[in-house]
Amino acid sequence: MSHSSSNPHQPAVRPEDVLPEGIDSTAINGLTVRKGSVAAFVANALRLEDLTEGTPEHAALVTQMRELAPALRTIGLLDVFRPRSPEVERILAEVV
Repeated sequence: MSHSSSNPHQPAVRPEDVLPEGIDSTAINGLTVRKGSVAAFVANALRLEDLTEGTPEHAALVTQMRELAPALRTIGLLDVFRPRSPEVERILAEVV
């Protein structure tokens, strides 16, 4: 997946161009990225605000977010969006 805009006449990318119907994952730069990775990360980040740090529930969400972080980097999401939450930003910074 290229982040370059060298050809302004390229058509817009549609979801089905990335993952056709019936396909649940794709390899991007050697990393398997599952359908739903971004939505799962966002859902966990939103829930994180309601949990107390140090609880098993909080730890489980943080672990899952750390596992999803490489996919977000690989697809370029973090090149165009920055988290509002300092805690989410710290979680992402911990994962290279």
